[in-house]
Amino acid sequence: MDANRELIDALNQIEKEKDISKDVLLDALENSLVAACKNNFGRADNIKVNIDRVTGAVNVYAMKEVVEEVTDPVTQISLAQAKMKDIDMNLGDLLSIEVTPKNFGRIAAQKAKQVVVQKIREEERKVLYHQYSSKERDIVTGIVQRYVGNNVSINLGKVDAMLNENEQVRGEIFRPTDRIKLYVLEVKDTPKGPRILVSRTHPELIKRLFEAEVTEIQDGTVEIMSIAREAGSRTKMAVWSNNPNVDAVGACVGLNGSRVNAIVYELRDEKIDIINWSDDPARLIENALSPAKVISVMVDEDQKSARVIVPDYQLSLAIGKEGQNARLAAKLTGYKIDIKSESQSMGY
Repeated sequence: MDANRELIDALNQIEKEKDISKDVLLDALENSLVAACKNNFGRADNIKVNIDRVTGAVNVYAMKEVVEEVTDPVTQISLAQAKMKDIDMNLGDLLSIEVTPKNFGRIAAQKAKQVVVQKIREEERKVLYHQYSSKERDIVTGIVQRYVGNNVSINLGKVDAMLNENEQVRGEIFRPTDRIKLYVLEVKDTPKGPRILVSRTHPELIKRLFEAEVTEIQDGTVEIMSIAREAGSRTKMAVWSNNPNVDAVGACVGLNGSRVNAIVYELRDEKIDIINWSDDPARLIENALSPAKVISVMVDEDQKSARVIVPDYQLSLAIGKEGQNARLAAKLTGYKIDIKSESQSMGY
């Protein structure tokens, strides 16, 4: 079997196995051979390479303009010479002349190998990029590979992702082969393949985990309205039910806490408070300060601020350790919250 036929058979095989079009590969090969022709013709502006799609035969043609007086023999041909090749030629026409160099089949075979390998890499990279770019802003499961400085390399199957130090939860230590869930921040297309940045701290990670765990969220019965998170420590999440017969908080907690506990386990014991959303800011703020009991909430909607009175014995619970409960409640509701105990409020 000649080399040309072998080339076509090889490309047919690649098309079948790699799902890369034979025509795409042949077009790329023709373009690359035009560049190779520069070695033979000094320049290749008017050179065209044609590969027969069935036999694989390679021919090189020079496109020459028919002129009265030739000033550039590389790109021009006289009318008299042109008519010797084709009687119908007129001034200004383009004549295609075969100029296939000797040994061009060997050059073509060498180029074919380079082009095919490069195209396969490009196409595989493209497929990987599209596969993972569709997972942007979603969660994936990865296997911890190793630490690269303070960053962690995570294998996602066909490609590795990088968990940068600033996207890691403080205090989380990973061991090789640990399986962890991650939020995909960004997928970039690079010459070395897709570059995937992932996060363990993003609030959307919580949202996606609940979406995966709670069927009522998947079918739209329960909606997650707001999330406030201090990664690794505590999250507050406000939920709403579109069906009066479905308890939004109960659906997220699950039977005996089964659903929320699965997520707490995945997040390595991060505390999660799930509260009922309300369109009434006072009610929402009261719910957000849970587990603390509240006596009254006075809201200034214009200033987006609220004054909350709690029983004396609930003050430290309402504020939380290092102010965390109040801080997360403010973030969850979008209101600046001023908390006073009952006895403090008497001084107003």
